[in-house]
Amino acid sequence: METVFIDVREPFEYMTGHVKGALNIPPAKLVAGEPEVLKDLPRDTKLVVYCLSGSRSNASIPYLRQYGFTNIENGINKGHVKAKYL
Repeated sequence: METVFIDVREPFEYMTGHVKGALNIPPAKLVAGEPEVLKDLPRDTKLVVYCLSGSRSNASIPYLRQYGFTNIENGINKGHVKAKYL
């Protein structure tokens, strides 16, 4: 099964370095409605959400669940994601 990495930091933070292939979807975009880039993903796709400390990623998970995603993990930050998933 495919794993999709979602970096919920702001674009200027994302530009300083991110997990290769990670989507940049800040919390404000999740609050505004399901981002177009997620609409065609199967709802059981494994999503690993991360930020700088894990707070924004944790706060973003309920919105992803609201959009029907069922397989979501808080990856904490890019260092944790690289160590655990890549």
